[in-house]
Parts: sequence; structure tokens; C-alpha cells
Amino acid sequence: MDSFRRDGLTFDVRDAGPEDGEAVVLLHGFPQDSRAWDRFAPALHQHGLRTLAPDQRGYSPMARPRGRQHYRLRETVGDVLALLDAAGLQDAHVVGHDWGGIVGWALGAWHPDRVRTLTALSVPHPAAIATALVTSDQGLRSTYVGVFQLPLLPERLLLAGNGATLRRALRHGGLPDDVVDHYVARMQEPGALSSALGWYRALPLGVRDPVGTVRVPTLHVWSTGDAFLGRTATEATAQHVDAPYRLEILDGVPHWIPELAADDVADLVTAHVRTAG
Repeated sequence: MDSFRRDGLTFDVRDAGPEDGEAVVLLHGFPQDSRAWDRFAPALHQHGLRTLAPDQRGYSPMARPRGRQHYRLRETVGDVLALLDAAGLQDAHVVGHDWGGIVGWALGAWHPDRVRTLTALSVPHPAAIATALVTSDQGLRSTYVGVFQLPLLPERLLLAGNGATLRRALRHGGLPDDVVDHYVARMQEPGALSSALGWYRALPLGVRDPVGTVRVPTLHVWSTGDAFLGRTATEATAQHVDAPYRLEILDGVPHWIPELAADDVADLVTAHVRTAG
């Protein structure tokens, strides 16, 4: 499959690997798209796994509704359920990075029957983040989230000078130039950046939708070079998982784990998937 539909929106999907392999859904974050998994997915295919990597809501050109209410976590989770349904899958392994990790945590809490295993890259459980915001340096690390709530200004800042600010931030994070160029070009598409920022702007609308306890086998991978997500929330995440849980820490790797530590993380994920039998 190369696409699926939900509520009049069309989502692009990269479906690759053995057709009869166990399915692994790969969920990217901001400001990535399914290309984030270009180095990661082939390693899973070599182990007989099938991957489904959608360009999520706001990133697929035909799935960019206007208005922050369309980017609530309940909606982005619903998109993944629709993907599973369209692929004829009762359940799948889920790997999410950044915002994709948040969606993964919610899937593991709200729909454990649809998730065989969860792997969260970089991002801790949302409840652990919320606590860390007032007990550690996480508040300072997350200052940009408040800026992204503002109307229009983030778009102007990030895309000024042909995307120079966004380009500089991604390069500073260690991403290679070709990947940076791709992500910046995607965010320059009509409505793309505003739609991607909709995920942040919808945060105040989700206060009545707590993620809750995750009840599926969980692998959490965090890196010490992550400028956005700190150790306090990472180490507290185990409190929010009522299932086998494992934390792996990558030394010195920046936030962009799928692109910069693909081989190591693919090995971890493959082993984690195998534990589900």
C-alpha cells in the first residue's frame, strides 16, 4: 500500500519489506517525515520484518486540515488505527520518535490490543515530561514549545531566508546536509509548517486526554546528547509502564536518533520485537 484515507484525508505511506513479515509501524516527529527511517527500515527488512512508515497528519500533502483541533492526540492516534485497518492488521509493533513517540505512548495506553510492542525513541512518557517540567531543567529545554504556540511568528522565523533558521537548527543537531535540505523543502510546501506546528498548538486542547499507564512491552531509547529531552523525565518513565520495560541510553547521540543511530537502534528494536514471540 502507498496510501490510506481517514475522514476525507489521504496519508502517504512507505510500505516495504517482506509482505508476510511481522508489521512494524514507524512514526516520525517534527519536522521530519517518513524519510527519517531511510537507514533504519532496511535493517528491519533484513530480519524479515515489514515496515509501514506514514507521513503523518500535517506532513502528507493531502492531510493538512486547518485548525489546531485537528491535531489533537486523539486524532493523530486515530490515524494510526486507520492505517492498521487499511493494511488489514489487527495489531503491529510500533516505533515512534519525537511526536511519533508521543503517539506511540498513547497507543500503548489507550489501545493496547492494537500494539504488540512499543519502542519510544527520545521522548519519555508524557506524564513523566509534565512532572519534569516543574522539577528539573526540562522547562528550559521545552521553551520552544511555548514559542510554537504563537500564531504566525514561528512560521516567519523558521522559514525566513529560505528556511535559514530551520536549516541552521537541524544542522546544529548533527543531521547531514541532504536530510536537512529535504526536511526544509517539505516544510516550505504550502501549509506544511503551520500544519506541523498544529501538533504543538493542539497541546492545550488535550489536557482532558491524559495518556495514562502503558500496558504493552516497551523499549525506551534516549540519548545523552538530546538538547530537548532530559534525564529526569527519562528515568521517571518506568513508573508509567505496567508491562516489561527496558531503557537503553545512547551516549552522545543528538536528538535525531532514527537518522544518526539507525543501525544500533534497529538491532535493539529487532531484539525487542522478538521478545513478543
